[in-house]
Amino acid sequence: MSVLPTVLAATESSQLAEDHVLTNLAILVLAGFVGYAVISKVPNTLHTPLMSGTNAIHGIVVLAGLLTIGLAVGFLNDLLLVIAIAFGTINVVGGFLVTDRMLEMFKKKPSKAPADTEASTE
Repeated sequence: MSVLPTVLAATESSQLAEDHVLTNLAILVLAGFVGYAVISKVPNTLHTPLMSGTNAIHGIVVLAGLLTIGLAVGFLNDLLLVIAIAFGTINVVGGFLVTDRMLEMFKKKPSKAPADTEASTE
């Protein structure tokens, strides 16, 4: 009789795990659709500032990956977290480079000193 509660508990645990995976997958798909709908409405002139800002937000991904990697168990989890941290870091650096390049466009160029006028008039 003591085996039956153990089997029932294992079945319930398996069902909860499947529900959890299905819920997470549904959230991922819906987030993809919402993200596409939001980004497709942005005018082309705003894509660079928007993307540089959102890429910089990837710092949260890097921080979460660093915090989670200490708790990860197993080689596959470690590998996936290292990949996520690497891609997040690339996105953060790229976001700041794009922002810096974009801000350089708005800086005034130093005016060149006029060449020696006496030499050009002779």
